Order: sequence, then C-alpha cells, then structure tokens
Amino acid sequence: MARARKLSNAGLGLACFAVFVAMVGMAFASVPLYRAFCQATGFYGTARRASAAPTVISNRTVTVRFDTNVRGLSWRFEPEQPSQTMRLGENKLAFFRATNTGDKPVTGRAIYNVTPLSAGPYFSKLECFCFKNQTIAPGETVEFPVVYFVDPRYGTNADTEGAPEITLSYTFFQAVTGPRVSSNEGSGASAGASPLGGSRRARL
Repeated sequence: MARARKLSNAGLGLACFAVFVAMVGMAFASVPLYRAFCQATGFYGTARRASAAPTVISNRTVTVRFDTNVRGLSWRFEPEQPSQTMRLGENKLAFFRATNTGDKPVTGRAIYNVTPLSAGPYFSKLECFCFKNQTIAPGETVEFPVVYFVDPRYGTNADTEGAPEITLSYTFFQAVTGPRVSSNEGSGASAGASPLGGSRRARL
C-alpha cells in the first residue's frame, strides 16, 4: 500500500514537472509564433513580408510617411526622405540612416508597424533591414534600404479606400537574441555592401 502510494506520488510529481516544462516552452515559443502570425496576416498594423510583388499596378496613389525611433541605444536613426507617394502595387525603395554616436559597437533590432492599423494586411516588404539584427561600430553611419509595396486592394477595401496616407514606423531596440550582423558581414557580401544591395557607408 505504501509502495503504491509512493509510486502514485512519483507519477504525480513527474506529471507536474512535465506540465511546468511545457508551459515554459510555450512561453518562450509564443513570442516568435506571435510575430510570425502578425507578419503573415498584417494583424495589429504589422507590415507583411512578401516574396513577390503584385503583377497589377493601380492608378490610385497613397502617400507613405516614415517615422523612426530609438529605445536604449546610442544611435541617431532617421529616414532619408520624410515620405513617398506611390501607386498601389508599385515597388518603392526607401532609405534610412543610422549613426552610432557611442564609443562601442552596438547591435540593434528594429520592430515595425503601420498606421492606420487596417493598412497592415496590404503593406508588404520584399527586403528590409528589420528582418535581422544590425551592428554598427562606434562613429559609423549605415544606410539601410527598404523595398516595399502596398497591395492594390488597399484602394478598394471599405476600411482603407478613404485613407490616403500610411505611416511606416520603425523603433530600434537593443538586440538580445539571434545572430550578430556587423557592418562588414553578410551572406557573401563584400565589406562595403549591404545584405540588401544598398551601400553601407561610414561617416556619411
């Protein structure tokens, strides 16, 4: 009887431990899963990541304004152009500039969203510095390109057809996980080239 009780207690303990491990695992997995869900659906103003541009370009236009912010980094971060006017379905290339004003290398990661939130499902990026960590050396200035488009359906949806402007907002935070990408590293890129094909110039 006593042995059976001990076995029962041991089984209960193992079950509780298994539940605890599962809950911890779900907590760690929830952030990337939530991010993937937002990027796939455009939920809560998250710009989607696309592999191809639309084949149809509308005559309707929209103005995309750029907003930049930094949290906890010794960086100066700004768009090279305050806004761009584009046709729906058209590919656009925008540039942003970041300078490390500190005295040591810093790795940051940009998060992003668009407003109005209803524009999220229609705003897509083909290439973006925000897809990976970025490291900037002390005193270095780096130019970051972004290739994006707004789906033509943006102009016909009841929630967005009357919204002539979209704001694309980036905020750089200190990177705490993931690979470190320095200004002279990349997938086969030369020391002076961006992984996205744009120039990366120090002290512009």
